[in-house]
Amino acid sequence: MSFDQVGISSVGVYIPIYRLSTEVLRQIWGQGGASGERAVANFDEDSITLAIEAGIDCLEGTEPDSIDALYFASTTAPYREKQSSSIIAAALDMREDILTADFTGSIRSGTIALRAAVDAVRAGSAKRAMVIAADCRIPPPNSTLEPVFGDGAVAFLIENGEVAAELEGSYSVASEFLDIWRLEEDRITRTWEDRFIYQEGYFPNLKRAISGLRTSCKLALDDFAKLAFYAPDARRHREMARYLSLRAEQIADPLFDRVGNTGTAFALMIFAGALEKAQPGERILLANYGDGADAYAFRVRDPVKAVKDKSPLKRKIESKLMLENYGKYIKFKKLMEFESTPDFRPRTSLPQLWRDRKWVYRFHGHRCKTCGKVQYPLQKVCIYCRSRELEEVRLSKRGTLFTFSIDERAPVIDPPNVLAAVRLEGGGRFFSEMTDRDVKSLRVGMEMEITFRRIHDALGVHNYFWKCKPARK
Repeated sequence: MSFDQVGISSVGVYIPIYRLSTEVLRQIWGQGGASGERAVANFDEDSITLAIEAGIDCLEGTEPDSIDALYFASTTAPYREKQSSSIIAAALDMREDILTADFTGSIRSGTIALRAAVDAVRAGSAKRAMVIAADCRIPPPNSTLEPVFGDGAVAFLIENGEVAAELEGSYSVASEFLDIWRLEEDRITRTWEDRFIYQEGYFPNLKRAISGLRTSCKLALDDFAKLAFYAPDARRHREMARYLSLRAEQIADPLFDRVGNTGTAFALMIFAGALEKAQPGERILLANYGDGADAYAFRVRDPVKAVKDKSPLKRKIESKLMLENYGKYIKFKKLMEFESTPDFRPRTSLPQLWRDRKWVYRFHGHRCKTCGKVQYPLQKVCIYCRSRELEEVRLSKRGTLFTFSIDERAPVIDPPNVLAAVRLEGGGRFFSEMTDRDVKSLRVGMEMEITFRRIHDALGVHNYFWKCKPARK
């Protein structure tokens, strides 16, 4: 099947700032067979917050009001019965009259959502659609999956016209094969014996999808400058490359030793890395596995320069902080019970959250029409001149550090507790906790970013709000 002039116009990537090295894992478990490091979500991050960061990166230079549909793919959505995509759309400050949809149940969900977005744009039901894939999967401790799994998110803007990569064709295979799964009550991934998985599931399904794509598009593997394909680990990735008889320069970097297997986002993240280095006229093959397989043929166009200049994957990989020990990883992932503070009883109010949604989710403030001051959160009266003539405005998510304090004894998950005030670009100040920080490098005047994070859980509700963090260079 061919798709005329429909493709990817913008790419966004988010990789958490923290990394866990395999050296740390080996100190605890003595595991072998893996090298490098993998990305680990902070304690206040989940698949929703990762997706929002990737979406912000993808929307750079694009008006959120221009998006007509948002598709979110993940196997680790925080809610079982509640759309994650609606929360993401609100935090990205998109219009309310858009289509939001969640895709889940398989690590292939990301490429399935990509196909749905392309179909929507091609059919004319959406001019611009955004696809975001994100996962925070938890591997069994002391397992072969622990040095492999990583956390991350990737976003693509799909439209018809001047695109960076045009979708030329696709081929999909469905399979009921059961290899990796989680039950309703599971937090940790279950898996079967690996030889059975690879011989009966991964290899035959991915090969079939790639072969079907080549036949339907009448293309040979030599016609592709890069192949970005999913693999459960580095060894199977090398085996698949050998089976396909790929040249070394055709193999897109699988990121195992720097990010890890990011589940739903993994194949798409590898593809994003290949797109950053592509030249106009080249073809890239994207292949993904999970309950079958998908294969896509993309033709790179001239506007790819916009993607290359932004280099979202390269920037996020190079910006990192190392977790100094395994205990911090265990605490971030909530894999062990720690002593709690008896006096801390989180509360939430759904009516109040609904009333305040404009500044809680969308990060809106107001500008006084009398004195021109920008303020946050939304108020009924200007705190400077007491005027009631206020207009609601979208606040910048960038600024500079105005002041901060460090509390070494606060009972927080990631001590010390850092509170900060940020002077926002375009006006206004924001006061919050600081996350993703190296306290030794903090200084007044440094560049800051505003990030959407998970604050606490109460009464069965995930409470999200904005925090500040040092800008990632």
